[in-house]
Amino acid sequence: MRRLTVILAVCYPLLVHAAVITRSPALTAASLAWLSALILLPALARGNALAWFAAVAAGAAAALAPLMRQSWMWLPLYAPSVLADFFGAWIFGHTLTAGRVPLISRLVRLLHPPDQVIEPVVLLYARNLTLAWAVLLLALGVANLVLACCAAPDGVLLLLGVPPPFTVAQRTWSLFANVLEYVIVVAFFVIEYGYRQRRFPQQPYPNMIEFMRRMLAVAPRAVAWRPPPGSARGGA
Repeated sequence: MRRLTVILAVCYPLLVHAAVITRSPALTAASLAWLSALILLPALARGNALAWFAAVAAGAAAALAPLMRQSWMWLPLYAPSVLADFFGAWIFGHTLTAGRVPLISRLVRLLHPPDQVIEPVVLLYARNLTLAWAVLLLALGVANLVLACCAAPDGVLLLLGVPPPFTVAQRTWSLFANVLEYVIVVAFFVIEYGYRQRRFPQQPYPNMIEFMRRMLAVAPRAVAWRPPPGSARGGA
């Protein structure tokens, strides 16, 4: 199920970008159906009757969508990339508030043996990196939202009947939201990993593949972090 979710998530922006470039009602409808499947998949796997009803309704709506005014079909397709950016920024940023352990500090502690003392300089780096990820995702979200609002001919503002202060081609929004954003995030991740390996060569993992495997394994515990009894709540 996790692999299927990853496949759906990776293919979804490519499908949306193809729909934008070709202006195809069929691909636009397929994008809506794909998005519905991605959202409902966990509940469908649990056999949730309401989720199955929603999936059938979403499939029927997607099948009928090409018969409607095509431009309105774009509104639900702008939201996922914008909301994902802002949600990611919140995931990192809210852990920087007083009394919380920064998200990457949590990952550091989970990746190292429980009895190992983490140097203050490492925790300070982890806090700054948490802030950097929050700022990056927030900036991407703002840029994504501005492009979605000002896209033409079917941008959010134009669909709502509001003249935008400027316009960009809809394919420009799609190229940024569905392609360039991922390139920027991956590039930031790879560059930061290389810098970290040089600055802190003693790591509990031998290479990037192993680091990603272990990080994904502990990520749910990091997000739902509960400090051990008697430990300080704040991060470095």
